[in-house]
Amino acid sequence: MHPFKHKTPIQLRFKDGDIMGHVNNANHLTYIELARIKYFEDVVGPDASWSHQQGIILAHVSIDYKQPLYVRDQVFVYTRCSKLGKKSIELSWVIIREKTSIEEIIAQGVAVLVCYDYTENKTIEVPEDQKKKIESYEGDLLR
Repeated sequence: MHPFKHKTPIQLRFKDGDIMGHVNNANHLTYIELARIKYFEDVVGPDASWSHQQGIILAHVSIDYKQPLYVRDQVFVYTRCSKLGKKSIELSWVIIREKTSIEEIIAQGVAVLVCYDYTENKTIEVPEDQKKKIESYEGDLLR
């Protein structure tokens, strides 16, 4: 269905929904953030060289909403690196509702992250070791 390897389960909370159980669209940003963090933990590893001095900042996010989401749905976010730049990492993502053996797309989009040095207040290059780990994980899926 989609060229994604990384899958993050999302636990929907009662507070995410309204009186009818419909999940507010603003929560989708939280779900993709959780998946993005999990992606970096799993792919780059817990020993990533991000610190208080250097890290990544979210520069852009886009969301295309396809279907409503409900509190009782079983939901996953698939994430992949769709583009690896000199200073940026583009992650494509899709929120999926699983029903029996069917996957339904709820929303999809892109997040662009930029590597940043907080002490110098400037962008920096993606660390080479992290770039290699992402390339190795994504293989042929990386454009």
